[in-house]
Amino acid sequence: MLNRREAFQIAVAGASTALAAHAVRAVAADEQPANSRGNRIAVSTYSFWQFRHQELRDVEDCINRSAEMGFDGVEILHRQMESEDNGYLQRLKRAAFVNGIDLCGFSTHQGFLSPEEVVRQKNIDHTIHCIELAYQLGVPTMRVNTGTWGTSKNFDELMKNRGIESPREGYTDEDAFGWVIDSLEKCLPAAERCGVLMGLENHWGLGRTPEGVMRVVKAIDSPWLQVTMDTGNFLENPYDRLEQLAANTILVQAKTYHGGGLWYELDLDYSRIAEILKQHRYRGYVSLEFEGREDPRTGIPKSLAMLREMFSRQT
Repeated sequence: MLNRREAFQIAVAGASTALAAHAVRAVAADEQPANSRGNRIAVSTYSFWQFRHQELRDVEDCINRSAEMGFDGVEILHRQMESEDNGYLQRLKRAAFVNGIDLCGFSTHQGFLSPEEVVRQKNIDHTIHCIELAYQLGVPTMRVNTGTWGTSKNFDELMKNRGIESPREGYTDEDAFGWVIDSLEKCLPAAERCGVLMGLENHWGLGRTPEGVMRVVKAIDSPWLQVTMDTGNFLENPYDRLEQLAANTILVQAKTYHGGGLWYELDLDYSRIAEILKQHRYRGYVSLEFEGREDPRTGIPKSLAMLREMFSRQT
């Protein structure tokens, strides 16, 4: 029989052992890499269509091809959809489910850089409509833009000028920041109601710089507006600029350019980009935007293999 003192000593020893084991587990967990499982890799339906491959436009076909190639998810480009009828939306959901693939993103266009309130309201209504479409599709995040001034003759001219565009006469970018912030704030109730997280992309206009993107995100200060990071939209010093967005990034769009770029080509170091995101504990999807001249049917699988290697590393 144990006396009271001996029993107490045994209990203390057992508790000490349990606490030590817990401390070891805590240290081990703390030493784990920021993303020990790697990132899942998706592909935008834009990668197939590119606004020029009509035979690859069908979104359901893009979902099927994506699964066959081995992607984990698909990001749908709104402008690529050939219908918004509920039956069409549900067919896309079915195609994704039976292929074991996620619909992980919805890429939309809007423009708030207009002094005309009626124009901004039209784009607010369009954005809310797209949020509701994303909800019907079961997509959890949607890319949004600031829009551009529209003073370039076309997109080719905008790219020739490296994304730099003059404001409309009589107005400045300072005016535009107010319009963009006010417009996106009006979209927040719909985003929260539908559970669709908006991601402001570094996509020309006021989003041409990380400072511009973060100014809008910080001003709105909502968990329902964060950042969609496009690796190919900073044409100079991309890595420092991407890092400024990393802490708020909820979806990464990764550009590749096999066969040469459609408008330009960047020699992106994806090992470095993956490390930046890992340091900021980014665990979300990396979605391929193939923007090369090579046939997407061969350029996309090459890109997938590279992204798998870069973003699946455990250390």
